[in-house]
Amino acid sequence: MLNRIETYYDAVPRSSARAEEFGPLTLFVQEGQGWPYYARPALGHEGDVPVAAVEKVRARQRELGVPEAFEWVAETTPGLRAAVEATGLTVHEHPLMVLEGEPLPVPEPEGFTVRLVGADDAALDTAVAAPFAAFDAPVAPGTSARVADRITAGLTRLAAALDATGSAHAAGQHQPVGTVTEVVGVGTVPAARRQGLGLAVTAALVADARAHGTELVFLTASDADVARLYGRLGFRTIATALIAEA
Repeated sequence: MLNRIETYYDAVPRSSARAEEFGPLTLFVQEGQGWPYYARPALGHEGDVPVAAVEKVRARQRELGVPEAFEWVAETTPGLRAAVEATGLTVHEHPLMVLEGEPLPVPEPEGFTVRLVGADDAALDTAVAAPFAAFDAPVAPGTSARVADRITAGLTRLAAALDATGSAHAAGQHQPVGTVTEVVGVGTVPAARRQGLGLAVTAALVADARAHGTELVFLTASDADVARLYGRLGFRTIATALIAEA
């Protein structure tokens, strides 16, 4: 299962980023506008990662003006953490969770409609903006257009919880590659929290993934409390996702 996830992690950025190889590490560099990517272990690399390799990647990230960030799975590449920390980066741990069997049912929140949002949908802009508001981050110009292009290309599926006016109060995505997909960016605007919107959006994404033949659905929870929430849908923790940043 972890090998399938590693293959997915290597594949999914390549739809909008170029890959630069640094021996045991691969740096993904965003092509055009969009969220900057990160470095991660080269697919198939086994064993330790030298500190010098991490330093070379960080130097390249500084040259490009992108965040000095690394993402990997602790159990798959156990030797990377020591090398990353030796260069002064801070490492954060997050539960890596996989859906077991079919998702457990969750109630649709009262007063909201939870559904998939298309590329030409009137709800697209608010569905794209909701997770940014949830994490108190600005929406970069052109983000809705880029998401619409990815939806049209089949690279992204977007779901949202909409009020009676058609405005999204929570949203999230899954990004299928073959028979594997990751649920990402699920967020609820602060004023609408504690109504089950995020969980309902996740359930809609999972249902969509299953309906399109996806076999493996996974996600990364921000912490143990959020992991328990996803556990109500049938997700279980199988490993630890690590994110390093300056």
